[in-house]
Amino acid sequence: MSRPYPPLAFVDLETTGGSAQSDRITEIAILRFTPDGVDEWSTLVNPGRPIPRPIQSLTGINDAMVADAPVFDDIADEVRQRLAGHVFVAHNARFDHGFLKNAFARLDVDFRPRVLCTVRLSRRLYPDVKGHGLDAVIRRHGLDIGEAAAGRHRALGDTRALVAFWQHLQTDIDAETLRAAVTKLCALPSLPPGLPAELPDQLPRTPGVYRFAGVNDAPLYIGKAVDLRRRVLSHFSGDHARATSMELSRQVRAVTWTATTTELEALLVEAGQVKAQSPLYNRQLRKHEDVFAWQVIPDLVSGRLVLSAPNDPRLGASPDFYGIFSTRARARSWLRHLVDEHGLCAVHTGVEKQSPGKPCFARQLHRCLGACTGHESTHAHFERLMQALEPHAVALWPHAGALTLPGAGMLHVLNRWAYVGAAANADEAEALGRQTPPAFDADIYRILRGAQARAAEPAQEEPAAA
Repeated sequence: MSRPYPPLAFVDLETTGGSAQSDRITEIAILRFTPDGVDEWSTLVNPGRPIPRPIQSLTGINDAMVADAPVFDDIADEVRQRLAGHVFVAHNARFDHGFLKNAFARLDVDFRPRVLCTVRLSRRLYPDVKGHGLDAVIRRHGLDIGEAAAGRHRALGDTRALVAFWQHLQTDIDAETLRAAVTKLCALPSLPPGLPAELPDQLPRTPGVYRFAGVNDAPLYIGKAVDLRRRVLSHFSGDHARATSMELSRQVRAVTWTATTTELEALLVEAGQVKAQSPLYNRQLRKHEDVFAWQVIPDLVSGRLVLSAPNDPRLGASPDFYGIFSTRARARSWLRHLVDEHGLCAVHTGVEKQSPGKPCFARQLHRCLGACTGHESTHAHFERLMQALEPHAVALWPHAGALTLPGAGMLHVLNRWAYVGAAANADEAEALGRQTPPAFDADIYRILRGAQARAAEPAQEEPAAA
């Protein structure tokens, strides 16, 4: 082919059934592009067991046809040589790849090709059409498949149909669009050598929390996922945008995970595990020693801002706290920015010290309305300050006591914007809920507030039926 694609091997299998673990291959075909044209190879395979009658009717392959055919062990080397260095291309590739992977695994052979699924390719390139099965693809594009028409549901015929589809794409799709789609779909994980080959098959397609460990089980990274399989394997796609990503892939020796029922549960579990284990490559969610906030202290005229003591137990339980900060310096820097953004007085907010009646620095630049010099009343300035602070108010804990959230095999207990613990049953959860709440946790606060915001969003209406 003239376009710069990796070498492609088009593959199709016929089998005794749909289970890659318990069923067996009855036929295999592999087609490759060579300088001399298309190289075709196919063979029947003795599955070592009877072929069910419905499968015989579908494929036309019966027990007599495979009786003298080679078993897979006899052709394994030939198959490996033909696929070596090629992208494994198949329609519904998960099926064909799964059967070959299991067949090689029974021979203790690690089979990990890059895979391109032409069903997914068709969906990506033609997103507005329905039906991406092989028959639908052939009909939609008017493919001239020659001998393949008489060989549907036979390995060689179906593989010829795939080649016809690929050749059609060369003229029907813009070169850059096709190249980008192939690159994206081929960006499948090449697992680090320290991880087991069966990892992709073991990972569930559920929300959860995953953990990467290095030598001596040292924690490297903990993350949450909406889809554990997709998220974990994305770390090994080979597209390492940052050096730390490449280093993490190099060091990982084990992957474990905890499946959860919801993304919210995954976020809570992730936060707890990161704080407890402090993995090397996690930058967020690490345990902070202190939490600060600005508190408004009312007086007879208006009020004044005071930086709270670290981990003030009133955070989340009393009003008039604003902003959440991990250090005093960050709190002061944030207040400085707020003053500048809203034209407030640096003296009246405590950002600057100045003799009474003398202008603050911003007033000299005409950026302060003059509360420091009497040109703006103290009351008016205080009202503007409260308006600027309002979006940053620390929300009060909205429950009378502890909150219990159901999870995967456990109950999560939270109180006063902090994670109390996990309980195995309602009695344990009630006992945890009676404990004195832990210190305010900024990460748990953000997680729960984010969940509240999403829950408050209006549901999108389903489009009316045509």
